[in-house]
Amino acid sequence: MLDGDRSERRAERPANASFPARGRLLGLDYGTKRIGLALSNLEQTIATPHETYERRDETQDARHLARTVKEFAVVGLVVGLPVHMSGDEGEKAREARTFGEWVARVTSLPVMFTDERYTTAQADEHLFAAQVSPKKRKALRDMLAAQILLQAFLDSPRDQVPPGPLD
Repeated sequence: MLDGDRSERRAERPANASFPARGRLLGLDYGTKRIGLALSNLEQTIATPHETYERRDETQDARHLARTVKEFAVVGLVVGLPVHMSGDEGEKAREARTFGEWVARVTSLPVMFTDERYTTAQADEHLFAAQVSPKKRKALRDMLAAQILLQAFLDSPRDQVPPGPLD
């Protein structure tokens, strides 16, 4: 197995092994200032952008995420993991893992991590092509990136994720 393959699979390992195969998922594009949110449909086939949340403090962030989870009857979380081009994890990936573990505790939901390389660049390309103004692009970028990473997760075969703890 190539190192890149191992890193990609490690990125997808669940924080909780009992990840639901049906029900709405919440995709999260982690950032220190903003979090992009996207929701799946109940069948977990289509991702839709939901919002870009401006982070405030841990208490308000927890309250907002818990409220979103409750309002949309979310059954699992998918957190984007920013890995390097080589597939290795750096500081930002460690921050995203810490965030994922925190949001799992806050919501009491299982978490999967997924490779989010290029999602922000793809979001920017779509917004530029749609001739969205730079000011509006900033507001939409993170939620569109969350949709892209969640859709990639939904389209990937989950039965090939190896079991085991997070590295």
